[in-house]
Amino acid sequence: MSTERRSALPRPWRVVTAEPELRGTAGTLESLLAPHLAGPAPDGRAPGTVRLVLGECGTGPEVLGVSPRGDERPDERHELLVAPDEIVCTARTPEGVFRAAVAAVRGLATAPDGVPGGGRVQDGPRYAWRGLLVDPARRFLPVEDVRRLIDLAALHHLNVLHLHLTDNEGWRLEMAGRPLLTEGQEGAFYTAAQYRELQDYAAARFVTIVPEIDLPGHTFAVMRAYPDLGTMPRPSWMPADAPVTPPLDPHDPASRAFVAEVLTETARLTDGPYVHIGGDEAFGIDGESFAEAVRFSRAAVRAAGKRPLGWQESARAGTTPEDVCQWWVDVPMMDLPANEEERAARPDILKAGHTMAFIVALKRFFTPTNDDLKRITDGGGRVLLSPQSHLYLDRPYDSSVVPEEHRERSARLGFNYRPRDVRHAAAWDPASYGLLPHQIAGIEATVFGESLQDLDDLTFLLLPRLASVAGTAWTGSPEPWEAHRETLSGLARLWRERGLDFMPSTEADWS
Repeated sequence: MSTERRSALPRPWRVVTAEPELRGTAGTLESLLAPHLAGPAPDGRAPGTVRLVLGECGTGPEVLGVSPRGDERPDERHELLVAPDEIVCTARTPEGVFRAAVAAVRGLATAPDGVPGGGRVQDGPRYAWRGLLVDPARRFLPVEDVRRLIDLAALHHLNVLHLHLTDNEGWRLEMAGRPLLTEGQEGAFYTAAQYRELQDYAAARFVTIVPEIDLPGHTFAVMRAYPDLGTMPRPSWMPADAPVTPPLDPHDPASRAFVAEVLTETARLTDGPYVHIGGDEAFGIDGESFAEAVRFSRAAVRAAGKRPLGWQESARAGTTPEDVCQWWVDVPMMDLPANEEERAARPDILKAGHTMAFIVALKRFFTPTNDDLKRITDGGGRVLLSPQSHLYLDRPYDSSVVPEEHRERSARLGFNYRPRDVRHAAAWDPASYGLLPHQIAGIEATVFGESLQDLDDLTFLLLPRLASVAGTAWTGSPEPWEAHRETLSGLARLWRERGLDFMPSTEADWS
């Protein structure tokens, strides 16, 4: 994959503004967009200008969902006035101007010969929450890599970076008063200062960081640090060789104190209004105890001045209009084999080593997920759409669309889901679940880190599919495939200029 970082534009472009309120935004845009604007200097020809202006613009579509900035609902609508030598980016707010300038540079990347045509374009988002989850718990992402991911998010009009900070493999955020959580992880966790710096970096790009402390399950790293915490017993129906870590017991005083302490500290360190409490895959906990765990975590976050959100399972503790639940799975979506014959025909399942006994146990455990979507909405809660079927971008690529030179690498990346092509993710439609517009909180793609070694692996899984999901989150519906193939091809120029690896699927022309 090319790592060429020189802009392919035939001339340089500058970001300019005459408005004091936009000077900070202009400086951030110059930094973010520098790899794409520094073309060759043509003889006697002045650079083109991307001009930033605060002013009136079009109304745009109705914005659905919840804002990641809480009660503040930013206005991201904007207008572009495009000429060969100047693109004027107008919006009512700095955030709208920022989105306009990014859109302008994406337009330059896809314009014939890098020369824009003329015209007026008005645009705005359909969904207020447009996110990406990454997983430093399983594969730690150094601070510089997180910055590059924030830049990538901003380049695709995403406004949330969800950090899955805790799991069995590690605890990645420094906790005052709980030093054993990060002991022995030298350089593989974020200090409080680094976490605050990342939030500042993201905020300058109009991206909100949402931290996740995933409890009461996924506790191996917790129990390694604090083995005296009370846990629930292993379920008798789970096969003895199944890898299960016991959830924290919400009735145990030491466990309750631990949960309250780490959520309070995370809230203290977090600038944004949301803290994600996890709540998924708590194997072995009974329904009443799980509901108590969720209620306790929600109360701790609210007492610390933040708003809790959790995985869809948290809806089993009840929901109100104040609750946001991230919907990711049901049993049909898991696409598991029904018998040994089907299992034998699934290389992904065989590679994972899943026996039929384990598959039966999984189906039993996940059966309640079939009703979680209804549970969320029945109480008036909002659904953050992250369906595993399309938005889990750790799904392997189907080998039929992977160029020969990338097949070995592609085969080792991704979780044990059925492989799919890029068009599968690009066809996803948020309207396909029968939800009413007011029931949708937003859209969030995820990429978990079980198979990753480095940032190149991560972006190889993300791109080009992240661009498809981000486009749908912005517009509200998928772009027709034939047009979308061309959109992806144009965006690849920007990925190359940033030195980002991506999977050049045979479904599109990347030349």
